Amino acid sequence: MPSDPRQRRAAGHAQPAGNSAASSPPKRPITVDRITDAALQVVATEGYDALTIRRVAAVLDTGPSSLYAHIVNKDDIDDLLVGRLYSEVVLPEPDPATWRQQILDAYGQIRDQYLKYPGVSRAALGTVPTNLHTLRVREGLFTILLVGGIEPQTAAWALDALSLYVSAYTLEQSLVQQRRKHQDHEWILSREELLSRFTALPADTFPQTRRYAAELTSGTGHDRFEFTLGLIMDNLSRPQPAA
Repeated sequence: MPSDPRQRRAAGHAQPAGNSAASSPPKRPITVDRITDAALQVVATEGYDALTIRRVAAVLDTGPSSLYAHIVNKDDIDDLLVGRLYSEVVLPEPDPATWRQQILDAYGQIRDQYLKYPGVSRAALGTVPTNLHTLRVREGLFTILLVGGIEPQTAAWALDALSLYVSAYTLEQSLVQQRRKHQDHEWILSREELLSRFTALPADTFPQTRRYAAELTSGTGHDRFEFTLGLIMDNLSRPQPAA
């Protein structure tokens, strides 16, 4: 077997010769796509914390060693997961007149993909993407910012900030939903309960929290998500026209 990880992955796409006994049907070959499908199944049903190479192998009814002809390590699976989700993102033709809405719409798609699989956005945190689907989306988002008149350096850093927020936002949403399933997590409060607690705080110690309790607890759906992305985009500096 080739020692280089890239060669190992390429070799893994080859169909093995059928050499099974006539009495037992041949097993489906392990492929990168099947590994990705199994990993998504684990995350969807058990959460991201349950995702291990051993668990993915169990879903595929094989041993962990069978996966190493196609992947290098757990980080490789993370890259495949994010790539699969990004493959569903539809990018528009960059338009300087509507670039802000285009960015918001694209990241809204990424948010919704992450929320389908509890905690999967952790796979995107702290890793450098190499999957072509992920790189395609990053290229598209970067181009939209550039077409919108944002300087390349500012656009590059804004892309990181926006992506980081989307990953963190969806991770928090997944954690809250997960904890709500357990009755012992009584600290997760509804807006009404939180509003009641804020307005009941001592006025001499928490005057602003009491006064603006409604504002502090406001927002439904993805209101705060859209607000934060808009806040970042509103503060991107554009080159000033020559005098």
